[in-house]
Amino acid sequence: MALVIDIADAVAGLLNGEDADFSQAFTAQRKVRPSFEPADLAALRVTVVPKSVETSAASRSLAQYDVQVDVGIQKKLPAGADEDVEVATMCGLVEEIADFLKGKALEGTGWRAVWAQPATNDPVYSVEHLAEKRVFTSVLTLTYRVMK
Repeated sequence: MALVIDIADAVAGLLNGEDADFSQAFTAQRKVRPSFEPADLAALRVTVVPKSVETSAASRSLAQYDVQVDVGIQKKLPAGADEDVEVATMCGLVEEIADFLKGKALEGTGWRAVWAQPATNDPVYSVEHLAEKRVFTSVLTLTYRVMK
């Protein structure tokens, strides 16, 4: 399979692993095109999406692949819930996920990926999704480096 898909699968597997312990329960899924209706987001959704691959020469016989994946965290806020409290709680979960993934290596058939750059959280949350749909949406972008 494509390296970027393999790495996205590995990130989802890590988030679902035995040592993953988060304040809210979820099952991460790898998707190539995440598209959910607000009703689908009544339960917390964590989606890992392949984003990009940058390839460069590392030596005569090795290439360096910097692979980015996005981790989307989404949940429809309950009716009548205090938006400020809910958003703060969800931002805390996003931080937990980033802290859990920080520095962890991934392994697959014929490759080993190491954490290459700090995670970015952009948007921290989508103001538009909150205003239009009462949906919390946050995106973490992770970069892993593979030499092969």
